[in-house]
Amino acid sequence: MSRRWTRVALMVLALPNLFAGLWAVVAPSSWYENFPGWSPHLVAALPPYNEHLATDAGAGLFASGLLALLAAFLMRRDVIIVAMTGYLAFALPHALYHLATPADALNASEDATNTLSLWVAVVLSSWLLVDALRSTEPSLKQAT
Repeated sequence: MSRRWTRVALMVLALPNLFAGLWAVVAPSSWYENFPGWSPHLVAALPPYNEHLATDAGAGLFASGLLALLAAFLMRRDVIIVAMTGYLAFALPHALYHLATPADALNASEDATNTLSLWVAVVLSSWLLVDALRSTEPSLKQAT
């Protein structure tokens, strides 16, 4: 994958998690009731609200987004490997949970869209991880 597309893919993974994570940490009740900011409200579809759990989930989202953002700026093979491993440690169990546990408050289409979006993040981060593992360049800054 080219340096440009690697950076874009890392940013695509980073920004939503940074935004959602910061929102959940700063205003967990608002995040719970309103995420993603339009209907359907995905987190509230799986009640009950728990401030501690919402804040912890936000911290996990924020951490995985921060890892991806650092990898996008540094563009080093080792950093991308660590960042995508950390990202997948959060994203894969999250996607598996939603695949196995449909939300009663979502219709089938809404639940499928939510689950698909989570699996897109898993596939993209896996692709970036495999690409970095296959690379022989220590820094992707010089690669095209």
